[in-house]
Amino acid sequence: MIIVGAGSLGSSLIDIVVKERNNVVVIDRNEERAREISNRYDITVLNSDATSAETLREAGAERADALITTTSDDAVNLMVVSIAQGLGIPSIVSVVNDPEHAEFFRRLGASVMENPEDVVANHLYNAVKRPRVKDFTVLPEGDQVLSIIVPEGSPLVGKSLSDSARRGLLPQAVRVIAVERDGKRTLATENTVIGAGDLVTLFSLQRVPDELIDKLVA
Repeated sequence: MIIVGAGSLGSSLIDIVVKERNNVVVIDRNEERAREISNRYDITVLNSDATSAETLREAGAERADALITTTSDDAVNLMVVSIAQGLGIPSIVSVVNDPEHAEFFRRLGASVMENPEDVVANHLYNAVKRPRVKDFTVLPEGDQVLSIIVPEGSPLVGKSLSDSARRGLLPQAVRVIAVERDGKRTLATENTVIGAGDLVTLFSLQRVPDELIDKLVA
């Protein structure tokens, strides 16, 4: 795997990749950051310009399974994606800092993560606004995934998911996709009956209203 950029996001990614025991080469043209990563991990770090095909070849593009570019400059990321695509790297992922640029990356066959700062901001907002929501994720198209612990007084308790749907407890755009009980996690079906204390994972095609969260966890 080739990672371009060793800023805050890139550094976090490098830490995950190394812990998962992946072979990784990092490219960063900032000498101080490159030296810091090289001192911290036993990996190959190139202090060079990733918008050069020669740099990507030096990083092992011909045998790389994936490339992830994480810089804060969309022009740089787009150039790296274009070169990586030309070199035949099978899986290419890029951060896109301006959502208006996302389509350019997709046209080149890259998977994109739009505006990571917005993702973090949304997560922090929901952590404060919805303290009873255990996990929260916004997907690229605006879909949401969140987990809630169902309290004793929730209207979901004791009802199957099909029954809850018929009663209008859950909007059509919201689905329960998994339930964790006593440490055992299972995929939800229409016959799944929700119990007090269950950790329920919801998928929504739109922003889940605060009123719905309040009702389910009241």
